[in-house]
Amino acid sequence: MKETDTIRLLRECDAGAKMAVSSIDEVLEKVSGPGLKRLLQESREHHEKLENEIHSLLKNYGSQEKEPAAIAKGMSWMKTNMKMSMDDSDATVADLITDGCNMGTKSLSRYLNQYRGADHASRELCGRLISIEEKLCSGMRQYL
Repeated sequence: MKETDTIRLLRECDAGAKMAVSSIDEVLEKVSGPGLKRLLQESREHHEKLENEIHSLLKNYGSQEKEPAAIAKGMSWMKTNMKMSMDDSDATVADLITDGCNMGTKSLSRYLNQYRGADHASRELCGRLISIEEKLCSGMRQYL
């Protein structure tokens, strides 16, 4: 049971980190302010670093990576492009990223509660990913 919960939690964290990187990549080229651009780039780097740790743990458990759900990626892409076509300001980017962070934090918290049998290292890693999302969300406020 413990290994199953551990792998499930890690795979959900993997999908979440990949979704975050993809979302940041989608809006990064549209950002005009240097402060917002730097904040997004730094968060992208943090997500990628954590993603590498997740991949290493999954490999140790003999499990594969998990891609974000195609529907979630598609909906995110549509929402981003629709909103950006109407208003391509940094405030719109901050709004989109804030929504994504809130969804990520909510999902990861749910998985952390759902997979209570996951090992300490995986639970701690999930907590770090939640923290990265919360920090990015907080950083977006000044650009809304």
